[in-house]
Amino acid sequence: MAPTGSAQGGVLSSRQIQAMAEAGAIRVSAPLAAGQVQPASLDLRLGPKAYRVRASFLPGKDRRVGDILSALAYDEISLDGEGAILERGCVYVVPLMEGLSLGADVSGAANPKSSTGRLDIFTRLIADGGDRFDEVAPGYIGPLFAEVSPRSFSVRVRMGSRLNQLRFRARGTDAGQGSVVLNDAALAELHKKTPLVDGELNLRDGVVLRVALGAEAFGGVIGYRAQKHTDVIDVDRIGAYRIDDYWDRLPARDGRLILDPGDFYILASRERLAIPPDLAAEMAPMDAAIGEFRVHYAGFFDPGFGAAPDGRPGARAVLEVRSREVPFILEDGQYIGRLVYERMAEKPEALYGESGVSNYQGQGLKLSKHFEAG
Repeated sequence: MAPTGSAQGGVLSSRQIQAMAEAGAIRVSAPLAAGQVQPASLDLRLGPKAYRVRASFLPGKDRRVGDILSALAYDEISLDGEGAILERGCVYVVPLMEGLSLGADVSGAANPKSSTGRLDIFTRLIADGGDRFDEVAPGYIGPLFAEVSPRSFSVRVRMGSRLNQLRFRARGTDAGQGSVVLNDAALAELHKKTPLVDGELNLRDGVVLRVALGAEAFGGVIGYRAQKHTDVIDVDRIGAYRIDDYWDRLPARDGRLILDPGDFYILASRERLAIPPDLAAEMAPMDAAIGEFRVHYAGFFDPGFGAAPDGRPGARAVLEVRSREVPFILEDGQYIGRLVYERMAEKPEALYGESGVSNYQGQGLKLSKHFEAG
């Protein structure tokens, strides 16, 4: 099935994910679609029905999601054909077209896709018997479900729409290989050979990123704030929407930005970064003590992301930001997130940007792929 029993642990590559599907470790109700297998993850597809529920939930040990849905769901919605609109502020649970039959040494971790996070669609993975969102335990056999809650915009989805992605991790058998997560000392040594960011490397249990709020960063516009009353966005339409119909452009103002509680912002990092071909990365939150805000809903970075033709870091991290309870002042250059790096079990056959369409390679301050450039 999966690459069980291998000496090299780490994040599984596209080739290994494809092998899992062929062996039945990934169970599908329809064949995998083109582009669904990414360099270090699998896009998950919505099934034919969604269930509107009163509240978010976790099944807990020995309980099935389907049994809880029977008690909580009060509206069953068909996603066939043109699909359906998921309303802003509501919570839905959608059975996915993929299920799993994992080996004892393979686990899963999920995250929203980049475009999902930039649309402020709160999406989490649920598995039977799970007591944590976005985690699939080693040896799991069963279906998968997505909890979907649009926060800023109502969205149209349909069967086959892809909102979140699943990354697989294999536990290696070589006791001497150490952790697959790189510590700060290893990152500092790697940065000397292969720059992880342009400029100074800041480390704190990962590579620390700073927010860019200066006028020089992006031609005077340092971010976007989601408007509160807009039309619906179809998640499968690319380049179809005008920015100014959905977003307020934020001009640079003395290197500061006041985050209003509950508002949703798209910002970008000061640093340009690159993910080496044998590593994968994930955005993790900074210590909550640094500020009352949440950053980056969609956290996976694939091997090869940001790699410029000259070998230098070439892409900024786009940050999805929401303040919590109180207004909060962000300053240009303030620490806002950190990247945690993991070893790949093997280098992917094709890196990010080398196969298919990669909407965010070389990005600066960039909204989701649904919006026209400009």
